[in-house]
Amino acid sequence: MVVTLTPMADSSFDVVSKVDRQEVDNALNQAAKELSQRYDFRGTNTGIEWSGEETIVITSDAEERAQAGLEVFKEKLIRRDISLKAFEAGDPQSSGKGFKITGSIKQGIDTEKAKKISKAIRDEGPKGVKAQVQGDELRVSSKKRDDLQAVISLLKSKDFEIALQFVNYR
Repeated sequence: MVVTLTPMADSSFDVVSKVDRQEVDNALNQAAKELSQRYDFRGTNTGIEWSGEETIVITSDAEERAQAGLEVFKEKLIRRDISLKAFEAGDPQSSGKGFKITGSIKQGIDTEKAKKISKAIRDEGPKGVKAQVQGDELRVSSKKRDDLQAVISLLKSKDFEIALQFVNYR
């Protein structure tokens, strides 16, 4: 009787930077409700709303109230487990009588960041771990699952200035 051993398939996972749009929407709605009800925002015409798919606009009569509105929104994002690295806000700008802060939700890993992440895996990760760019995500594979765990720990310990999630672990 002859037994043939088939090589085990590599284990892998994907490194992505995605945000649950529904959670961001919930955070925005909660912030809008708080801005309309809080005593210190009364009479300042402070509001927050979507402007397109990925852009959020905060408006107010006073610059510091616009800043405070931004802080309320960030607080709501944190409560909903959304990393602040996924939200980028600009400086308050004068628009007409009031002030406006424009922020955007960042998703996907651009080519530059993907190269930085794969270089970190090559340089500091365990031997035999491969990382390849696939669109706006990164696939990391290895024969040993322990090596993949080590790579996840390595990436969590570094700051790549974007929110990273690890999905499709198999």
